[in-house]
Amino acid sequence: MPRPTPRPTPAERFEQNVDRGGPLPLVRGVHGRCWIWTGGTNEKGYGRFWHNRRATAAHRYAVELADGQPVPAALDVDHRCRNRACIRRSHLRAVTHRENILASSNHVARRAAVRACPAGHPYDDANTYRARNGTRKCRTCRREQGRARRAAAREQQLATVAPLTTTPTPTPERQAA
Repeated sequence: MPRPTPRPTPAERFEQNVDRGGPLPLVRGVHGRCWIWTGGTNEKGYGRFWHNRRATAAHRYAVELADGQPVPAALDVDHRCRNRACIRRSHLRAVTHRENILASSNHVARRAAVRACPAGHPYDDANTYRARNGTRKCRTCRREQGRARRAAAREQQLATVAPLTTTPTPTPERQAA
C-alpha cells in the first residue's frame, strides 16, 4: 500500500502563496522589494490565509510566523510600504490603530497633520478645544467671532432707536398767533 503524502505545514502552505519579486516601494526608509501575497484576498486587497480553521490576515500571519509569537489583539499590522498585498516582515510593523490610521494618507491623517487653524493660530493645548463632533476648534477664532457677534448685536440695537428730536415748547406769543 502506498504511503500517503504528508500534509504541508501551515508555514509551507503560506510560502506557496508568496511572490518575492514584487515592486520596489516608493516610501523612504523601506528597503527591498515587496513580497506579494498571491493567495486569496478580501475586498480591500489584503491577503487572507486559512489557519486553524479560520481566515487570518496574511500580513498579520507573516509577522507572527517571523517573530514566533502572536501579534497582540490590540495592535494592527501596518504596511510601511503602503502595499496592502505585501507580506515582507521588514515592511510590516505592529502599531496601535491610531498610529496605523495616522501613518496613512487618508483624510483623517491629512487633517491631523494640520498644525494651525485657517487664520494661522496654532492648534496647541492652550488654544484648542474639541467640538461635539470631535473636530479641533481654535479658541482665539471663537473668541474673536463672539466679540464680532456681540458688537454687531449692539450696533443693531442702537440702529433701531430713533434719534431724539427737540420740539419747541409753546410760548404765549405763539399760542396767540
